[in-house]
Amino acid sequence: MIHFVLFLCAGVSVLTTLGIVLVLVFESALFFREVSFVEFFTGTEWTPLFDPKQFGILPLACGTMWIAVGSALFAVPVGLMSAIYLSEYASPRVRAVVKPLLEVLAGIPSVVYGYFAVVLVSPLIRQLIPQADVFNAVSASVAVGVMILPTVASLSEDVLRAVPRSLREAAYGLGSTKFDVTVRVVVPAALSGIVAATLLAISRAIGETMAVTLAAGATPKLTWNPLESIQTMTAYIVQVSLGDTPAGTIEYRTIFAVAMTLFLMTFAMNIVARSVLRRFRQVYS
Repeated sequence: MIHFVLFLCAGVSVLTTLGIVLVLVFESALFFREVSFVEFFTGTEWTPLFDPKQFGILPLACGTMWIAVGSALFAVPVGLMSAIYLSEYASPRVRAVVKPLLEVLAGIPSVVYGYFAVVLVSPLIRQLIPQADVFNAVSASVAVGVMILPTVASLSEDVLRAVPRSLREAAYGLGSTKFDVTVRVVVPAALSGIVAATLLAISRAIGETMAVTLAAGATPKLTWNPLESIQTMTAYIVQVSLGDTPAGTIEYRTIFAVAMTLFLMTFAMNIVARSVLRRFRQVYS
């Protein structure tokens, strides 16, 4: 009976994932009966709610990648340096206090980060660069970067501490300094876990919704300027899901086409993370 109950619990996640995929595939198939793959994946205009209707997803993909790359540029260096400090330099007392405080950031609702970006980050950016839009990619990237910072820092700190002490002692025995041991021994030994933590954090940034909806704006455009208002895939899904779009229309089915594209992007990121772990993983006795 216990084995059967545990099997049912494990099967819930599998069946839930399967149900989500089936819904996305079915609704996306209805969408692509009316819109060609070429237009959807190569078009540079996204105006499904206006006339003339354009269904090029590149502006939404561009906005999503702006947030993912921008947040990674902020979170990865800060998170990795925090992990190195906690693992190699901090005393046990400091680590016992700082790490839980850092992980508290992961429990803050994403809408709070969006509000933080709107009322604090965006005004600061506009003071430094007056031509920046009120809603822009930079402020959203900072908010999402702070949000994924605990993922990078906590997971990286765990893999750094998992490096055997014998490697450190061998390096110290050769006359290496603390900095040399950290940079040339510990970090390379934990590189696979650090890369996996980074890819996992970026996957979360790609799927973030409320923070980018509030901070990045709702202007789907293909732009290289991060100071302009943009729109991500998740923000568009929120916009259309408010209830104003009639169910069964082509505009309504764009939700599922965009969601399927977003699902494939995050799925590919997870596959890359697993392949990196499998390829470069170090196993110590």
